[in-house]
Amino acid sequence: MLQVDNITVRYGQLTALRGLSLGMSEGETLFVTGPNGAGKSTLLKAIAGVVAPADGGIRLNEQTISGKAPETIARLGLSMVPEGRHVFGSLTIEENLRLGAGMRGNAARAADDLATVYDIFPMLKERRDNPAGVLSGGQQQMLVIGRALMTDPKLIAIDEPSLGLAPKIIDQVYETLTRLRDERGLSLLIVEQSTTRAVMAGGRMVMLRSGEVVLEGDARELSKSDALNAAYFG
Repeated sequence: MLQVDNITVRYGQLTALRGLSLGMSEGETLFVTGPNGAGKSTLLKAIAGVVAPADGGIRLNEQTISGKAPETIARLGLSMVPEGRHVFGSLTIEENLRLGAGMRGNAARAADDLATVYDIFPMLKERRDNPAGVLSGGQQQMLVIGRALMTDPKLIAIDEPSLGLAPKIIDQVYETLTRLRDERGLSLLIVEQSTTRAVMAGGRMVMLRSGEVVLEGDARELSKSDALNAAYFG
């Protein structure tokens, strides 16, 4: 459902991605890992339309999305969960969730999806009138995932979902993501600096280094060899 073909992204004189290509199928979980500065977040920004590739192209469900505005790409089924969660702290939990449905014209469907999000995250329903800024880090992560679901996505791209969270909360986040993938048929594109979570969760992994793909394959199979550490540390 997603195809990234030979893209290059530059910030001035700095080349963040160099001829990078990857693809993923519907219902798949793809981890993108690698050290700091590898280009992981830039890849998500390019897919979401936040930055424009200097070369190459990106397609989502056979439609070219390179150069399109982020809101156009979102309407085609991509929902981005950025690093650091970014809730609107002064708004209530429910107001944050409803923002996710702002671009949708079907109010009845949006209401149904809000009810579904509350079923998935009962804590959000219990505290729906509270300001989002009072939530813990793990609760805010649940909120931004819920907000992403309100856009009715086919693909959710998540940047560092475990950043700053306790191991138990990270487990809960991943259990939720896996359940959403299995029950709703979502595709998950997950950026994680550490390879550990990809190995624990299973699925396919792509490792970046200096803006290029240096390793790709089944995460658990790769962990059985020396290739993983060699690629990560160069």
